[in-house]
Amino acid sequence: MAKTIGLKAIILLLFTGGVAFAGEQTVYLKVDNMYCASCPYIVKKSLEGVEGVSKVDVTYDKKSSGGGATVTFDDTKTNLKALTDATKNAGFPSEAVKQGG
Repeated sequence: MAKTIGLKAIILLLFTGGVAFAGEQTVYLKVDNMYCASCPYIVKKSLEGVEGVSKVDVTYDKKSSGGGATVTFDDTKTNLKALTDATKNAGFPSEAVKQGG
């Protein structure tokens, strides 16, 4: 009995050991060219249109003519390039910024 359980465990490890499990990711994007109160709405809608995005929170800073977006997405359905392309295509170039530190 113990040999059977051990063998099953080894087989399970062999089949799942090399598999990378993907999941939900959150990224902060620094967004340029936001000059008015409606800009964050446009940025948010552009990001929500990307398949795999589940949550978007956009902030606007009048003083810097920019702001940022915190985006939660499924990394099996999209990636950082698709997110930055979406904001760029809407007229708002963006880049990922490491938070914390």
